[in-house]
Amino acid sequence: MTTREEAGALVRRMQDCFNTRRFDQAAELFTPDFRNHPLGATGFEAGRAAWVQVVARFPEMRVVADDILIDGDKVAVRSSVEGMGAQGDARPVLIEIFRIDDGRLAETWGVTEGPDPRR
Repeated sequence: MTTREEAGALVRRMQDCFNTRRFDQAAELFTPDFRNHPLGATGFEAGRAAWVQVVARFPEMRVVADDILIDGDKVAVRSSVEGMGAQGDARPVLIEIFRIDDGRLAETWGVTEGPDPRR
C-alpha cells in the first residue's frame, strides 16, 4: 500500500522528470501496463512520445502542481502550465487523476483548461 506521502512524491517526481526533460527516468514511475485514458494508449511510451512532441513545440514549458489531493489509491492534481509563450493571457491548467498501484502510476485521466499544449 502506497502512503499519502509516497503518492504525492510520486506525482512530483513525474512532474520533475517532465520539467527537467529526464523522460527516460520517468519510465520507472509507471506500471508496464500503464493506461493513459486521454491518449487512448497503454504503456509509458505513448505518454513519453506526447511529452517529446509538446516540448519540441514549447521548449520552455513547465508543469507546476498547485494542488494535490489524495484519496486511497487515487491522486488528483491541478497544475499550472508555464513557458508556452504568447498564448494570450490564458495559461493552461491541467486536471489529472492518477491511480497508483504498488507505488507506481497505473492509470490516468485528465483534461486541459485553456490553450491545449498538444494543439
